[in-house]
Amino acid sequence: MARYLLKRILATIPSLLLITVLVFFLVRLIPGDPVSSLLELQRDPKIVAELRAFYGLDRPIVEQYLTWAGTVASGSLGRSFINGAPVADLVLERFPRTIYLMAGGLAVSLLIALPCGLVAATRPASWIDLGVSTLATVSLAVPSFFFGILLMLVFAVTLGWLPTTGFVEPSEDLIGFLKHMLMPWFTLGSALAALTTRILRSSMLDVLTQDYIRTARAKGLDERVVMVRHALRNAAIPTITVVGVQAGYLMGGAIVTERVFAYPGMGLLLVGSITTRDYPVIQAGIMLFAGSLVAITLFTDVLYALVDPRIRLR
Repeated sequence: MARYLLKRILATIPSLLLITVLVFFLVRLIPGDPVSSLLELQRDPKIVAELRAFYGLDRPIVEQYLTWAGTVASGSLGRSFINGAPVADLVLERFPRTIYLMAGGLAVSLLIALPCGLVAATRPASWIDLGVSTLATVSLAVPSFFFGILLMLVFAVTLGWLPTTGFVEPSEDLIGFLKHMLMPWFTLGSALAALTTRILRSSMLDVLTQDYIRTARAKGLDERVVMVRHALRNAAIPTITVVGVQAGYLMGGAIVTERVFAYPGMGLLLVGSITTRDYPVIQAGIMLFAGSLVAITLFTDVLYALVDPRIRLR
């Protein structure tokens, strides 16, 4: 296992390097630059030239990349072009909040998908199966931002139970933290729950027709043992695959969800940085998301071996 992990980590280094190159050059294709955002209506050529020289934007782009890469290699992410704050401080403040959002959205999706998928698979062609399949299809069809707005209208505006926007640190006020997070969690987790439910139902239906399931039942094992230990464990591989792949959706969906609820996470920081062309913050944010996706993919592969002992990691 340790050898496999080391090989996978080493294999991700070229991918991350390629991502840094692509991000660095692509963000500079966005019309405008940080100087335009800083000066707004100021068009004095002398001031523009001085600011471009100060930020190194007047140098060849390859030289700019090498300078930035050297800064990152030294352990620093540089400073924001817009407010001068260290990028590392901005990221360390915002990224844990996005982790809260993604982890909660994933937990909500699994809490919904696992029982719904199991119940639907054990009662095929019943009204329960039809209802679960219909709700899953509708949930997939409804955009997450629209679902978030509906939740806001019902639970915040009409009922007044939950706050519409903002964030509270769990260390300061756990109840307030949960109140602020419930709607974003359900907004982010709803679409993932729908897809996971459909995949789990399909996998369970296939597994429940296998001979070893009939043998387990013939031996007199309790139905819950048959479902969990034998059926669910063998049907989990496709589900794990979907959940791992959907990590990319969680990151993209987190950006949209943060925008809807004015949630101060990495997504909202990235949107604001793109608007102001704050290159160091954009590059750091996308690198962090890319690195997180690589880590989640690696964790998914390891989880395969833990769930299915027939899989050996080499």
